[in-house]
Amino acid sequence: MRKSTFLTTIALAFTMLFSIHSNAQKFPGLDGSPLDIAYFRTDRNAPPMIKVFYSRPQLKGRELDKLAPNGKVWRTGANEATEVHFFQDMNFGGKTVKAGTYSLFTIPGEKEWTIILNSDLDVWGAFSYKENKDVLRVTAPVSSGDSIEAFAITFDNNNMYLGWGTTRVAIPVSKN
Repeated sequence: MRKSTFLTTIALAFTMLFSIHSNAQKFPGLDGSPLDIAYFRTDRNAPPMIKVFYSRPQLKGRELDKLAPNGKVWRTGANEATEVHFFQDMNFGGKTVKAGTYSLFTIPGEKEWTIILNSDLDVWGAFSYKENKDVLRVTAPVSSGDSIEAFAITFDNNNMYLGWGTTRVAIPVSKN
């Protein structure tokens, strides 16, 4: 009898140990500003030249200038600062940028935006932005289009586009 009680106690202990462990895993729900990736390629099957990792905040009835205020450095998305990986030296906004990975910040304006590539990586938002880490700054004109709810970045053969609400910003990109 003692042997069976002892084995039952051990079995119960193992059961509790494994059930506690399996229940300890908590997985988060879908982020309110989901992560996305945009690629710049010459065609769908070509290797990428630029890859952008960014989070997509949504307007949810709010005004763009409250979320990305004019004249203030913005992380160009949500959550962690947007990161841009250049697979080769490229022309970005009329200036040469070396292959590598950079944080992307912007300074929104009514008529033009300042686009910033910065060497600090893995930073949360623009809270710790350091201007002395800027690799390059270019300006791009603002235009308008149909309203889009979630911030988006996309490419065509000549430009990287930032779009949110009715605001559109096109930064020329090309091989160096």
